[in-house]
Amino acid sequence: MMHRRTALKLGAALATIGLPAGAAESEVAIHNNVELSGTGVTSGSMWKMGVDLAVKEINAAGGILGRKIAITHQDNQSQPQIAKAVATKAADAEPYVMLGPIFSGDVNVSMAVAENAEIPMIMGGEAANLTQQGMKYLFRTSLNQASAMPKLANYLAKNGVKSMVVVWGANDFGKGGRDAMVKEMAARNIKLAADISTEPGQMDFSPVVVNASKANADALFSYMNEEESARFLIALKKLGYDKPVYGETVLVSQKVIELAGPAANGAKGHVGLSVDAPNPKVQEFGRKFMQAYNTSSDHNGIKGYTAVYLVKAATEKLGKFDRKAMAAAIHGGSFSAAQYPGLLMDESYDDKGDLDRESYLVEIKDGKQVITEVLPPVGKK
Repeated sequence: MMHRRTALKLGAALATIGLPAGAAESEVAIHNNVELSGTGVTSGSMWKMGVDLAVKEINAAGGILGRKIAITHQDNQSQPQIAKAVATKAADAEPYVMLGPIFSGDVNVSMAVAENAEIPMIMGGEAANLTQQGMKYLFRTSLNQASAMPKLANYLAKNGVKSMVVVWGANDFGKGGRDAMVKEMAARNIKLAADISTEPGQMDFSPVVVNASKANADALFSYMNEEESARFLIALKKLGYDKPVYGETVLVSQKVIELAGPAANGAKGHVGLSVDAPNPKVQEFGRKFMQAYNTSSDHNGIKGYTAVYLVKAATEKLGKFDRKAMAAAIHGGSFSAAQYPGLLMDESYDDKGDLDRESYLVEIKDGKQVITEVLPPVGKK
């Protein structure tokens, strides 16, 4: 009976610090639920590389409070039902933290699993509604659509845009971005000249470009995933569309630049994260990422990297491993990049798990992101 009680106490202690029963006490278990195949493979692969780079650095420096990170990557195949199953399997293993998913639809079906298990979930989804559902254990790695779109809409209005075509992908990510932008357009008297939805995985964007051209708007706003965004830019170039094209993080991401080639030149957008940002810590990350993988990181690589460093920062700020306490500390908490350099930028979280930090306006020139303006955090006066 004494042995049984001791075993039960040990199992409970391991669960508290984020170690599955039977795991080495020197390790901290983190499970990554990520899109490594299917339509999200581009985003998920970058996220995974960022996560792995952070884990390698942290472990080489002694880990978190002396414990090394044991990372487990699980492919959700970019399918919500599989993402939920992966999350359930991960929760059963009692990790300290769950990372991912990236696609908002995958997050939407997975976050209740983490919530019920009381495991912090640091994800890459940007749909505004994800953090509006009262979850106590859900946190972002980037600005949400509701925070990003006002910044871009202000820029458009300031630059004389009176009417705009909105082209969006028919998934949770695309619809959330579309709804947020249309709301901000209306608040600034920017007319919605055409509202055009596209299908995930769509190959032929010629009809979309034709319809956008017929609208004869001042500008076009595009909000789709990486591969669709690249195909769309190529179609715009091929058919001679000559109005300004704006987007958010994805449209002007490194992966879209690589896929679209010269057709990406001239695209403009608001980005929360860029390795070209005028920030020495971010630029140093970009160099390390290139050295490690021989490719440039996009925003997803930065998000994966900073997600792991947020775990480190929050845990070290507490001085102990406690999932509930860590979630409570991040909500309403602020973390300085001077104290925790791996965060790359100062970060503040509200009571919903939404993030606030500086962001940028960029234009693609000669195949590169060029920062044209630095925008301060929304909460900064």
